Amino acid sequence: MRTGLLAKKVGMTRIYREDGTHVPVTVMHVDGCQVIGQMTEDKNGYVALQLGAGARKAKNVNKADRGQFAKANVEPKAEIAEFRVSSDNMVDIGAELSAEHFLPGQKVDVTGTTIGKGFAGAMKRWNFGGLRATHGVSVSHRSHGSTGQRQDPGRVFKNKKMAGHMGARQRTTQNIEVVRIDVARNLILLKGAIPGPKGGWVAIRDAVKTAAPKDIPTPAAIRGKGGAAAAPEAPAEEKGAE
Repeated sequence: MRTGLLAKKVGMTRIYREDGTHVPVTVMHVDGCQVIGQMTEDKNGYVALQLGAGARKAKNVNKADRGQFAKANVEPKAEIAEFRVSSDNMVDIGAELSAEHFLPGQKVDVTGTTIGKGFAGAMKRWNFGGLRATHGVSVSHRSHGSTGQRQDPGRVFKNKKMAGHMGARQRTTQNIEVVRIDVARNLILLKGAIPGPKGGWVAIRDAVKTAAPKDIPTPAAIRGKGGAAAAPEAPAEEKGAE
């Protein structure tokens, strides 16, 4: 099990395939996604990587977080998240991950926080049909109708669909296709819509219901000094041939 990535939602657009068909895509920017901590079985009881992404002013970071960033020797991050990994897929602290961590055509699961809608009625929140437009219905056309039962059971059941706060919930969309990877700008183009507003942070992981490609970078795609993913070192005999 590999680590995922933290990415910022830039917005939506569309691209064209070679056969001329267009595909709606969501543009994700992998902005300075670095490993800032490691969770081990001996110390923490589980194995995971702590990632940070984006930039944040040091004056807006509390003392505890500043100490953690200083220990990892990285700049303060705007977003932090943990990703469970297997023990053989640990990545060194300070390593920066690249958009090439995923491959075009691969399926991924995306977790984000949906756009908050505030207080919403039952028709908007739960897609209720509302009451009739005539025949005695007055004023309450958009109400949700009957709430409970009679004297037995004499109460309203839990989880009854009613008006209330809508949105601002963590949601995961599964099996989203990676359409294209822009290495130069560190962008990931995902097919269709994903949860969250523009500028919101999301977590992208390998899909759990679809097998990952065999040639995916393991344990991760690390950015080199030139900005692209670091290439594997050539064997000694090849170096001598050069």
